[in-house]
Amino acid sequence: MNTTLLKMKKLSLLFIIICILSVCFAACNDGNSSIGNSLVGDKSEVIIDSTFTLSGHSVRDISVQSKTTTQLLGRLSASEFGSLSSDFVTQFMPAAKIDTAGVSINDIDSVKMLMFYTPGAFTGDSLMPMGFKVYPLTRQLQTPIYSDFDPAGYYDEANCWTPQNQIYTANAIYNDSINKLSYRTIYVKLPIEFGRKLYREYINNPSTFSTPSAFARFFPGLYVKNTFGSGRVTNITQTRINLYYRKHAKYTVNNTVKDTIYYNVSAYLGVTPEIITNNIISLDMSGSLQAMADNGKTLLVAPTGYNARVVFPAQEIINRYKAQAGDMAVINTLSMIIPVEEITNDYSIKPPANILFVLSSKRKEFFEENSINDDKTSFLATYDATNHRYAFTNLRPYILQMLNKSSLTADDVTFDIVPVDITSETTSDYYGNPTVYVTGINPLVSGPAMCSLKLNETKIRFTYSKQSINN
Repeated sequence: MNTTLLKMKKLSLLFIIICILSVCFAACNDGNSSIGNSLVGDKSEVIIDSTFTLSGHSVRDISVQSKTTTQLLGRLSASEFGSLSSDFVTQFMPAAKIDTAGVSINDIDSVKMLMFYTPGAFTGDSLMPMGFKVYPLTRQLQTPIYSDFDPAGYYDEANCWTPQNQIYTANAIYNDSINKLSYRTIYVKLPIEFGRKLYREYINNPSTFSTPSAFARFFPGLYVKNTFGSGRVTNITQTRINLYYRKHAKYTVNNTVKDTIYYNVSAYLGVTPEIITNNIISLDMSGSLQAMADNGKTLLVAPTGYNARVVFPAQEIINRYKAQAGDMAVINTLSMIIPVEEITNDYSIKPPANILFVLSSKRKEFFEENSINDDKTSFLATYDATNHRYAFTNLRPYILQMLNKSSLTADDVTFDIVPVDITSETTSDYYGNPTVYVTGINPLVSGPAMCSLKLNETKIRFTYSKQSINN
């Protein structure tokens, strides 16, 4: 009985399998399937075209407008680079409130200006003694202001707040090395009368401290001038003026009131993005760099050196796309990689850390209006020191914009490549993942930089997908 049931189960299972296979065979051979026709009849392709070339030349840029808090101070002479010097003029943002409780004008002990820079934020010899002097400005700074600004007429040579050269080096001083601080400090004593002048003005006219413009009418700012030494330029990232003073207070012990004195320091003035600060830069470029540019090399040299001007092959890309793509096509990507040749020198002067690729017709407007790259007419790239190149990975929005034009002009295809400094902010999401946002782009003034762009080896890669239908 059991044997019979087992045979019946096996026959039933075999019948089910035969039915399933029959259905599958019929489905695979159904000649009326529209899905099958679509897969066989249509043809999709991804086209990669990397045969385009880039042409360009060096363009001298002796004057830049740089709205940045970075201050470059010092002198440097490098045979392969040239002679660079930078002084600076600056206004100051005032604190909204000055401590006057328990403080009289005679309690002000001293005034110091402190200039901060990060370790290694200089080019040249860290041990080279350098000197500078500080002058109060006699009238307000002009705006806009550029790197070729002449301070004559804005200060009095006879009214120097540091009669002797203020000597400094860039090696770690005692407080930095012992405390392992993340910054170095250059400081200079200012006249104590300036601190008392601030105190009196705050008591008598507190509105002077309400806005940068109101304060600039009271105190136009300072001129910091190189006076001694050559061999280093330092990138100062923060400058402030501190007041050191005594503060009188009372305290009670066992129902007895006693007097005490605290010794305080407050930062009442600082350099911020809201005020005018300007590096007065002079670059006497080396003969070797000038010869390279004259002989057809495309150079980037900063500050106030060479930009590059190039003609991007947008029209050629569009012509080839329209001729080959057909009616059903989508542009996927457009990228550009520019190889770099570093220029040998004794001061470890490197290629610019960041460059801006911007339409030449919009370059001046870009910097005057404090713009950020829009990835349509302006693009950022960071130097890849490992592979010695700059990569622009997303030029697609630009070519889509050009595709909509009936014809292209020189203004549509001529770009400047400019060395730049960038400022950024970092935010984190709920999970702590950081995102970096670029908040400012300015012509490079943070220190010397140079390289040669290998335009003839530039790789422009254009990809698009197209579909053809066979009826």
